[in-house]
Amino acid sequence: MTIEPGTAPVLDRAFWNGKRVFLTGHTGFKGSWLALWLRRLGAHVYGYALAPPTEPNLFSLARLEDGLIHQTADIRDAGALSAAVQGFKPDIVLHLAAQSILRLSYDAPVETYSTNVMGTVNVLEAVRSTASVQVALVITTDKCYENREQIWPYREIDAMGGHDPYSSSKGCAELAVSAYGRSYFNKGQTIVASARAGNVIGGGDWAKDRLMTDLVASLTHNKTLIIRSPRSIRPWQHVLEPLSGYLRAVEHLWATRPRGPECWNFGPESESEARVLDVAQEVCRLWESKIGIEVIADPQGRHEANLLRLDSSKAHLELGWRPRLSLTKALAMTIDWHKANLAGADMQRFTFAQIEAYENSAPPGAAKTQEAYITDYPARKGVA
Repeated sequence: MTIEPGTAPVLDRAFWNGKRVFLTGHTGFKGSWLALWLRRLGAHVYGYALAPPTEPNLFSLARLEDGLIHQTADIRDAGALSAAVQGFKPDIVLHLAAQSILRLSYDAPVETYSTNVMGTVNVLEAVRSTASVQVALVITTDKCYENREQIWPYREIDAMGGHDPYSSSKGCAELAVSAYGRSYFNKGQTIVASARAGNVIGGGDWAKDRLMTDLVASLTHNKTLIIRSPRSIRPWQHVLEPLSGYLRAVEHLWATRPRGPECWNFGPESESEARVLDVAQEVCRLWESKIGIEVIADPQGRHEANLLRLDSSKAHLELGWRPRLSLTKALAMTIDWHKANLAGADMQRFTFAQIEAYENSAPPGAAKTQEAYITDYPARKGVA
């Protein structure tokens, strides 16, 4: 099925209302945003993850534990994971739990592979033994591709790979999804698929070695920002962009029931593919700060990709999904979130307000309406 890009609504609220969703990684940055959005849509969510990875963290600030079933556990524990999935009897499984820090993977390769590869296999095994599951979506990353530093964006048919343990582990996870999909989920009863997104930004991310984390810390304390790879180009996007793609993909899979695994890229438009230095300078401008920016070489000389681009044509055509926010709007929303947190705002309420603003944003081509929603949400919701 082909949908004209930009014509589909953000999400089908009626579809999600009452659905039972098993979500791994709900205490992380993306997982917390997704859990809040699912709660807003009326889904019943069972969250399965380790304790929040940072302090502070979005999970605690948004009081997520009050709105879902919360289990602190490790996806590497196959028995506990299977028992949780079978006991909850979900309609949908969304797998986000991962060791997600590239540079950490150099120091902890065994943990990275065991979490990202065998953890994914454990999720697939739990799905295989639970008859209630209709759709399972595994979230990986754009770094799963064998990066040849080429100017052309990567498509879903390109080879998996990875120079570092993190990227390689995500490529392996994709291969596991493909093998399970072709071997066990090929009759249209339970559907498995994967989704790949680029560098996400947004409020509530304090993970180590992330540009926005370092920026917010430097801007808050008026300290010089230290960056390693100023000319590296990344596909930046607000966290709500790929999350909307993941949820649209589930709706699509539920309706079409393909026989065999599917996968989609969810990346920004080309104008949001920007250098690290340019993003840092734009954030400083939006924050209205003139902190210094210092470039240093990685003392350990560890490899990081310089150029990485995604082709999201498949998601555009099959799902009607397109990004709704420019890079500047995505950065502004991120800054607004952190400034509201620093001002002591109710961050559950504020985060819901940003989700609502995104839901009501216009499709591409209607910038005036989109601008009105994105810039006006604090006033409409009455938050600081």
